[in-house]
Amino acid sequence: MKIEQIYTGCLAQGAYYIESDGDVAIIDPLREVQQYINKANANNATIKYIFETHFHADFVSGHVTLAEKTGATIVYGPTAEPTFKAHIATDGEEFKIGKLTIIALHTPGHTMESTTYLLRDENGKDHAIFSGDTLFLGDVGRPDLAQKAANMTQEQLAATLYHSLRTKIMPLADELIVYPAHGAGSACGKNLSKETVGTLGEQKRTNYALRADMTEAEFVKEVTDGLLPPPAYFPENVRLNKSGYEAIDSIIEKNKAFTANEFKQTAADALILDVRDADSFGKVHIPGAIFIGIDGGFAPWVGSLITDINQPIILVTPEGREQETITRLARVGYDNTLGYLAGGMQTWIDAGFETASIGRITANELETLINNGEESVIDVRKPGEYNSAHIANVPNLPLDFINDHVDDFPAQKTTYLHCAGGYRSMIAASILKARGFNNMIDVIGGFGKIKETNLPIVTQECASSCGTK
Repeated sequence: MKIEQIYTGCLAQGAYYIESDGDVAIIDPLREVQQYINKANANNATIKYIFETHFHADFVSGHVTLAEKTGATIVYGPTAEPTFKAHIATDGEEFKIGKLTIIALHTPGHTMESTTYLLRDENGKDHAIFSGDTLFLGDVGRPDLAQKAANMTQEQLAATLYHSLRTKIMPLADELIVYPAHGAGSACGKNLSKETVGTLGEQKRTNYALRADMTEAEFVKEVTDGLLPPPAYFPENVRLNKSGYEAIDSIIEKNKAFTANEFKQTAADALILDVRDADSFGKVHIPGAIFIGIDGGFAPWVGSLITDINQPIILVTPEGREQETITRLARVGYDNTLGYLAGGMQTWIDAGFETASIGRITANELETLINNGEESVIDVRKPGEYNSAHIANVPNLPLDFINDHVDDFPAQKTTYLHCAGGYRSMIAASILKARGFNNMIDVIGGFGKIKETNLPIVTQECASSCGTK
């Protein structure tokens, strides 16, 4: 028996490769599927099944392409209605993978077709569950993503999830390994652990949603409390996962390497997305470009901030990372990339075209400014981060909702933006600058560096200026 978790940090997503006696099952594959085919070929094995735990909202799965390339059967749980050929499992249905057995356990609640796959070893002993978004380590799947499709409220879905957990998962043995679909950083839950593999016994002891004495009403209240609105791209990814999509290889092939002149002409009808690092973007970039760095939470932030999934996009990337950028955009359904600036930013500079920049200061410089009476400082972290600790008297305007609250930022007065480390604040500054705000200054190192100064910090414990770091 071979089980391999293939984890993608940018999406906080786990796909799974299971092999026994020459048979392979893939669970929740990424859109670029050649990696699974190569792995099976290297082991002289055949991909027999592609198990989908549900219709994913946060990424485009590779199920359709993988089935086309291998002839493997796509399997969904009960009530799923894809438009392509797939096997819709019945609750409790068994599938053989070599000497192993995979059992479909219908666990609705996150979505109504959500299914957990129980793996039994060659001796018939329960070994692991692949829990999708039904059960995470430290949390459970949010119940508000399938309301329209299920014609149910989030409270009704949460109640359904409560019973799924208690009738299908909690009765299983404590020693079972839990392989979830996501870890910390995913928008599919609220309090996901940084760990990506655990045991069911640990979850029964530590996961708030699995408390043995928890009532349905308590579960519904706790699971629905504090849910932030889902990213705008989620419904579109569900649609693609239900109806199919273009192969990622053809998307990569259609992208063009633009000269500076071609890039400038194309920019009239496309969004310029610059994926270099924050420092490079701040120093020099193409006017009107949006910064979302490839070396951060790239794809989820694209999905949250570029609200039209069909938006034509042209890219400025670090040299050699053009195809990677196109691939990572396609993972979340942004297939309308047209091409990239060949040679990167230097090509634009060499052509003599206009450039722009965004000012940056250190946390120590911000401390001096605030001590001298500067009041125009904005924290763009998430509400939970802000509530945990923030600079006294500094307001919170989260990057997540910047498209809806642009007018809340000062249009003229020089304003200092910070996040946790400098990634999100530069994204915010770039979006505002593209909309005519030329007065935004980024704080290098964000709140991590600010805490090293003597600026007064408000924490949840004191709920007022504590004067601590």
